[in-house]
Amino acid sequence: MPASFLGEVFGTMVLILFGNGVVANVLLTQSKGNGGGWIVITTGWAFAVMSGVFTAAALGSPGADLNPAVTIAVMIRGGYDVGTAVMHIIAQFIGAFIGATLVWLTYLSHWEVTKDPGLKLACFSTGPAINNPVNNIITEVIGTFALVFIIFAIFSGDGATGGSPASGLGPYLVAALVWGIGLSLGGPTGYAINPARDLGPRIAHFVLPIAGKGDSNWGYSWVPVVGPIIGGSIAALLANALGM
Repeated sequence: MPASFLGEVFGTMVLILFGNGVVANVLLTQSKGNGGGWIVITTGWAFAVMSGVFTAAALGSPGADLNPAVTIAVMIRGGYDVGTAVMHIIAQFIGAFIGATLVWLTYLSHWEVTKDPGLKLACFSTGPAINNPVNNIITEVIGTFALVFIIFAIFSGDGATGGSPASGLGPYLVAALVWGIGLSLGGPTGYAINPARDLGPRIAHFVLPIAGKGDSNWGYSWVPVVGPIIGGSIAALLANALGM
């Protein structure tokens, strides 16, 4: 087991705790943040990413992938061997499940008073605004391509200075990137852009005793897994081809 395993577990846990937490705050009945809207959700997710990255780095995962699509992309670029990549992905799913469970516990009084099961599911996993699997997967491919390709750009060598443009600002810049993706590209599918972020909490939704929860929408569940993996892999291959 790599030393980074613990960092990926706890970093992803924090990511989901804050990310799905802000969705619950905005959507669940009688929550103080009810009706806060898309700007609140995208901003909360940006802070979730920043907090997750700092947590992962502090606990031994300086790369702070928090996302199987990122892990696979880094592996394609030669940053990980297959064994390390697999362990990171396992850690991310564990952390995502724990984070979703903590969101459930935090809002324990609000599930029963929220009557719409679709709103409850949205506090765990994503779903399309218009259900069209081909268009939905294209959206997830593009969004994850943007995420991974721009992450590589942020941490690439700067030809003018010989160093990284990030200059120690990586967590803040990646958080701003995720904020921008949510604002610009998040409308069609809710911008999963991360298989663990969607599937881990969807499993939690399925197994937890959530009052009146309804269906977990397994028919859609493959889209936010396959799309991000394709998008991240394309980004890695293009980054390699361009010498980033």
